[in-house]
Amino acid sequence: MKFVDEARIEVHAGKGGDGIVSFRREKNVPRGGPDGGDGGSGGSVYAVADRNVNTLVEYRFARIHRARDGERGRGAQCNGKGADDVVLRVPAGTVVTNAQTGEMVADLAVHEQAALLARGGKGGLGNINFKSSTNRTPRKATPGEPGEHRTLKLELKVLADVGLLGLPNAGKSTFIRAVSAARPKVADYPFTTLQPHLGVVRAGIDRSFVIADIPGLIEGAAEGAGLGHQFLRHLARTRLLLHIVDVAPFDPDADPARDARSIAAELKKFDPALHRKPRWLVLNKMDMLPAEERKTSAASLVRRLRWRGPSFCISALTGEGCRELSFAAMKFLETGKAA
Repeated sequence: MKFVDEARIEVHAGKGGDGIVSFRREKNVPRGGPDGGDGGSGGSVYAVADRNVNTLVEYRFARIHRARDGERGRGAQCNGKGADDVVLRVPAGTVVTNAQTGEMVADLAVHEQAALLARGGKGGLGNINFKSSTNRTPRKATPGEPGEHRTLKLELKVLADVGLLGLPNAGKSTFIRAVSAARPKVADYPFTTLQPHLGVVRAGIDRSFVIADIPGLIEGAAEGAGLGHQFLRHLARTRLLLHIVDVAPFDPDADPARDARSIAAELKKFDPALHRKPRWLVLNKMDMLPAEERKTSAASLVRRLRWRGPSFCISALTGEGCRELSFAAMKFLETGKAA
């Protein structure tokens, strides 16, 4: 199934049924009095988070969702039937906003969490409600209220504890394959990752966390260049970012320090709050360097970046250092402190 993380929909709640004017008419019952019933309520539209739904692709094609109107009242004091509600099941992690105002309507982060998107109209009152000691034959009834209508934007933000950052081909997909059962595509050309991938990293009995791999970023991503900007929102819920840097790029003109700074700059442009999240430096592909140069090369890169946070040297291909990094991330998520 194609991964779709945005959709725009219209929701129309049902109109309430009209109340009616009616009088009891039976043999041998003169002046039976008013007996007009109330109209039924219109159906409402709800969204419900469902962990078994993975994408918003359904809402790319089914854009308009309408609930039925309530039935009008009847005679003999019979009220109209209320309409059934419409329930839209969306992936857990979906944020619903008003497309016109940008106001958040709901943040559906928990399985089975529900939110009202459009309220159905109330049914009108039949003339039996207007009977009084001074008005024995009321000829008044009220119409049903209209239902709400909204144009909404659905935006999926995947639920993950740790997010991966880096240029295309930095080794993010190889890393997530090394530490989890996720199997994103790996190849020797840019943008092999075209959609987010989630993996569960196990760090012991009853100790695990979810890691998210998004398409690689390039310079200008915050303004729309490349693919990564489309998926940066998926890092919004993470508690820790792992910034993966290729220490042995194929391009002889590439500069790992310059590339790392460009990713940090794009992150800040996109969302300053995302830039302020805890971020660790992960120097990948250490196996590509001669053994005697690895320590000095890593130290030089950390020094050039003026990096003050935690840093790790790994080889996602061979698995070297990946276990230690996973356990350090687990400890941080549990305690809030770096190892």
